[in-house]
Amino acid sequence: MAVKFILSDYVEEALKQGTYDKLDDNSFVGRIPSCQGLIAFGETLRECEYEVQSVFEDWVLLGLRLGHHLPIIGGIDLNQELKSEPISAM
Repeated sequence: MAVKFILSDYVEEALKQGTYDKLDDNSFVGRIPSCQGLIAFGETLRECEYEVQSVFEDWVLLGLRLGHHLPIIGGIDLNQELKSEPISAM
């Protein structure tokens, strides 16, 4: 049985969509096109990839906290309302 890690899978799928460009000063800029306003910079491509991941994770957490609609990425919809059961049900 395969174990699913919804948030980790969401991040992984989003990072696959990342686009990176080299700037005139030889640094890099990265974006995830489906995530409005998400942009990160780095001196190297690897640093930029790391920054995109970090910014994306913060972007998701803030979006969840503020109740923003997040894009469906890789078939994963984080906008579904969670159903909770009383602690006594455990």
